[in-house]
Amino acid sequence: MKEALRKLKKTPAFTGLILFLIILLLNILIQTPGKFFTALNINSLMAKNMPLILITLSQGLLMMSGVIDFSVGVQISLSNVVAIMIPQTFGAPLWVGWTCAVLACVLISLFNGFVTTYLRIPVLLSCYAMVYVIKGINVLIMSKPQGSIPSVIYKTYDSVLFGFLPFSTLILIVVMLGWVYLKRTKFAKAIYATGGNIAYAYASGVNTSAVRMRVYAMAGVINGIAGLCMTAMTASGDPNAGEVYGLKTVAACILGGIAMSGGWGTLSCALYGSLILILTQNSVSNLFNYFSRTIPGFSVTSYWQNMASDLIILVGLILTVFINKVSLPSAKKRLKTWALGGEES
Repeated sequence: MKEALRKLKKTPAFTGLILFLIILLLNILIQTPGKFFTALNINSLMAKNMPLILITLSQGLLMMSGVIDFSVGVQISLSNVVAIMIPQTFGAPLWVGWTCAVLACVLISLFNGFVTTYLRIPVLLSCYAMVYVIKGINVLIMSKPQGSIPSVIYKTYDSVLFGFLPFSTLILIVVMLGWVYLKRTKFAKAIYATGGNIAYAYASGVNTSAVRMRVYAMAGVINGIAGLCMTAMTASGDPNAGEVYGLKTVAACILGGIAMSGGWGTLSCALYGSLILILTQNSVSNLFNYFSRTIPGFSVTSYWQNMASDLIILVGLILTVFINKVSLPSAKKRLKTWALGGEES
């Protein structure tokens, strides 16, 4: 048991796991176990926030390879508007529109990768510019919120299987299983090496440019699927719906234990980080609602709720950064040893 705990403390996901358990416990205490663990509550949390969870996973992949992409939020809006407008405008079958939606995100993501990897444009400048480019494309495709989808789709997306499993969670399980497989391949090691120190990775024979392009492509697929989840959730299209998610995904990844410098973390970190964001906002909202019910005359705007949740997230970010400073040097050393041809300890 002690050995397992010692190994857990050395993993990137340790900090994110502890923060997640603390926030989870806080939610349970505020809502009470009987209300929190209902199928309706769990399904509401997962279905409503699945787009954020998925693009946090894609951001996690990118950050592990040493890059950041703020445009992931507007990419899910791109997927959303394409999925709605192609069937609506051209009369194409729904599956054609949804396939094109995912492909659109892959193409945009690959273009991001090409600009940063081959044209050597700084990542922050490139992704900042792409936010506005994609926003413009979204508005050109769909000038205002509109459209609809068959009721069977959003009813299925919002359903609960076997009385306890939200349907939306199946999408998350598939993505995480893909990561479990990927982590066992040499490509995963190349991702960590490229993110940890691109020069050492290149010196060891890793095609770092190809690695990053593949990561961008995988991120594009996940972003496209996240956009389809948003489409199923809202049952309509909105060219600006995903814009708020861009910075949130970076904060969630850091909260979960992924290093901004790259080469450190797993998709479990990204998952924990996104759940920390979701549960923090949920707990603050429920706490303020409780105060409103029990304290006569107590009333606050949503701005105060946002400030309270953001302060909690800020404290979590500070703790995560300090803890990672202790863990990162040894991880970087192992990556350097592997990249130069030695054995990973």
